[in-house]
Amino acid sequence: MTYAIVGFGKIGQALAHAFARKNINVTVASRRPPETLTPRARAIGPTVVAKSLRDALEADTIILAVPFGEHREVAKALPSWKGKTVIDAMNLFPVPEELESLPSSAVVAKSFTGAKVVKGFNHLIAATLATDPVVEGGHRVVFLSSDDEDATASVAALAKQLGFAPVKLGKLNEGGALVHARGRAWGQLIFQDLFKKEP
Repeated sequence: MTYAIVGFGKIGQALAHAFARKNINVTVASRRPPETLTPRARAIGPTVVAKSLRDALEADTIILAVPFGEHREVAKALPSWKGKTVIDAMNLFPVPEELESLPSSAVVAKSFTGAKVVKGFNHLIAATLATDPVVEGGHRVVFLSSDDEDATASVAALAKQLGFAPVKLGKLNEGGALVHARGRAWGQLIFQDLFKKEP
C-alpha cells in the first residue's frame, strides 16, 4: 500500500510527522513545485518525500489536506479515481449554500468519481495531530466514517499503524455528521482529544 498527502500546510505536515514517526513512506505534494516542499519534508524525516501532484496521485491512498475549496482542482488531476482510497481530512469554514444539509464529504465524494472516500483525521487541531498519539498507555482516537466498509477497514489499519486508536462512526450522513465542522455549527466530536486505553 502506498500513501500520499496532498496539501502541505499545518495539517499536511502534522500527518507527515505521524508517518515519519513510524518510518512509513509517504509522498507529499501541493500546488507548489516539489522542490519548494523538499526542505521541510526532509526536516520531518527521510520517509517523507516531496513529489509533483501528478506523481503523488499514483499512490493507492491519498489524504486530502488542502483547503476545502481546492479539492475540485485536485480531483481534476486524474481522469478516474477508480481503485483509489481518498481520506478527507478537510474542514469547511464557512459552509457554502451548495452543501445545504449534505456533509462536506458527500460533496467530496461526488468530485472524486470512483474513489472510496473516508472522512478521517480531521477532528484534531494540527498541533495535536502532530504529537505522538501514544500517551500514558493509551492511544489518541481518530474518528472514521465512510459509505464503504472495506475502505474504512483499510484506513483503520493505517490509523493503527500510525499509533492511533480508530473509532468507526458509520456512514458519512450518519455518524460522520459528528465530526463535520459546518461554519459556526460544530460536530459534537470536533476538537475532542480523546484516548483509548489498551485493554
